[in-house]
Amino acid sequence: MTMHSGTEPPVVLDLRVVKGSGGGPDKTILNSPRYLERLGYRMLCVYMHAPDDSGFEQLQVKAERWGAKLISVPDRGPLDLAIIPRLLKICRDERVTIYHAHDYKSNVLGVLLKRFYRMRMMTTIHGWVQRTWRTPLYYALDRWSLPAYEKVICVSQDLYDMCISAGVSRERCLVLDNAIDTDEFRRSHRREAAKRDLGLSPNRCLIGAVGRLSAEKGFDVLIRAAHSLIEAGRNIELAIVGEGDEQKNLQRLIVELGIENRVHLLGYRSDMRPIYEAMDIFALSSLREGLPNVVLEAMAMETPLVATRIAGVPRLVRDGENGLLIEPGSTAALAAALDRLVENPGLRDQFATNARQLIERDFSFEVRMQKLARIYDQLLERQAGGGSVSRLACENVTNECLAR
Repeated sequence: MTMHSGTEPPVVLDLRVVKGSGGGPDKTILNSPRYLERLGYRMLCVYMHAPDDSGFEQLQVKAERWGAKLISVPDRGPLDLAIIPRLLKICRDERVTIYHAHDYKSNVLGVLLKRFYRMRMMTTIHGWVQRTWRTPLYYALDRWSLPAYEKVICVSQDLYDMCISAGVSRERCLVLDNAIDTDEFRRSHRREAAKRDLGLSPNRCLIGAVGRLSAEKGFDVLIRAAHSLIEAGRNIELAIVGEGDEQKNLQRLIVELGIENRVHLLGYRSDMRPIYEAMDIFALSSLREGLPNVVLEAMAMETPLVATRIAGVPRLVRDGENGLLIEPGSTAALAAALDRLVENPGLRDQFATNARQLIERDFSFEVRMQKLARIYDQLLERQAGGGSVSRLACENVTNECLAR
């Protein structure tokens, strides 16, 4: 049975499978507890990971910086059934009230755990952007488990549409956009000084990109676009931040094109703010995404950008107003859009100002967490501080999350 007492704050357990230093969802999850605490909830971040994954240490550093309680659960793969009693013990010891899943495995485990420990159930769908031969299996497991969840949150409209087509009722499905901490991501240094600190030329226009080095990010397209600009005589550099399976292939491409002195793979960086401050232009070349945190970060840091027109990106990037949108997969289109910004500093300044204003108005992390807390309130039929919440209030939260 549920162990929550009315005199104690409800406990939310967020469960996720993670590899390496994590990705965009982890920036949201690990930054959430300090906000939810002010709103009457205690949150635990429970991460399943391979026992020998050294990247988990980087997540522990982030959690400590943000004051999040991060619980490690070693996971030896699909056949590691011992993970179920380990998670069940955490639920009982921590007196969990709300179970919040974040991927296919935590969705399935939630269904199993609820048989032994009664909790309110919700999940966030972040999308499967890295497609492998296992992806159809992941979708099948999601379709099987999602009916057990009382609330299904999607971070972009395309994921909402996918959930509805998979049979999730509209009453249980919501869109809740990703958001950014606008106090943490705020420009404080001049670009020239930031470039010098990174060992880059202060006189070149720096194009930057951030993300996992994997095929769906389209970094090969970006590198080829940078090569075409260099060949055309543009005084640019390209810096890509991230780690992943495609690193050797991307480095080989850079060497083949003969642009090693102008294109740099910077690897993993724990603090991205100095990188954004150095960028003159941010480039999102992804073929698949949800609502990328890196775009939110770049816009909050007043970095003008070019992005592919995919998934939730047009919710952020308004073509010609605060950035440029292109179709994914086209080297020529990406090169042309980048060239337009390289050659027009005034347009870059205009985009940067408009981008920051949009983030402050519509994508503040504090506002997102207030919306999330009200969804939790719905599940527990409580108001902030206790009591019950009216049906009208529940409908208002739903309408607010779905509003466009």
